[in-house]
Amino acid sequence: MAEVEAAKALGGLLNGIAQQVYYNNSDITEELLKSELYPEAAPEDFRSLLEKMKGLLKSIAAADMDPVQLEFFLTAQTRKQGGGGPTPEQAAALTRFWKSQRLRVRESLLNQSRWEPGLRGLSWRVDLQAAHGTGTGGTGDHGGPVALMELELGRPGQDSEFVSLEFDEAKVAEVLKKMSDIQESIDRIVHRS
Repeated sequence: MAEVEAAKALGGLLNGIAQQVYYNNSDITEELLKSELYPEAAPEDFRSLLEKMKGLLKSIAAADMDPVQLEFFLTAQTRKQGGGGPTPEQAAALTRFWKSQRLRVRESLLNQSRWEPGLRGLSWRVDLQAAHGTGTGGTGDHGGPVALMELELGRPGQDSEFVSLEFDEAKVAEVLKKMSDIQESIDRIVHRS
């Protein structure tokens, strides 16, 4: 029975670390984790366990380890000289946790690494303007096609922002040329490495 309780406490600790580090839950504090999961532990013992598990979890998440990599990593860590690595029980708890949370942690890390808003959606259409163009943007006196584009931008947890763009035929050709130049640059870099 004591082993089951220890495994539950360790699972709770890993979830608490994930809430703090990856899911930005400021309600989860070190004091809360200690009082809820390890009330009998000495403060220095709890802090040591917390830092060890946090370090291991950060290493696992940074490498986005698959099950084989995780097994090799934890096996090497448990054999560490000086007893600084995880116990077999701790390694098992890390394996269970990572199996259930890997995708969510990866998504959180990706979201945290984005500095700018991401593209959430894009809609477009092409309009033909009447000959003396009093159309949507007054782009000229010709009756050529006009491309209208709306971009939906946003950061995780925030409302979307919308940006509307209007291009005449020459601007569309210019954008396509720039995109072609960018693709050529990427191809050169990729083929060089």
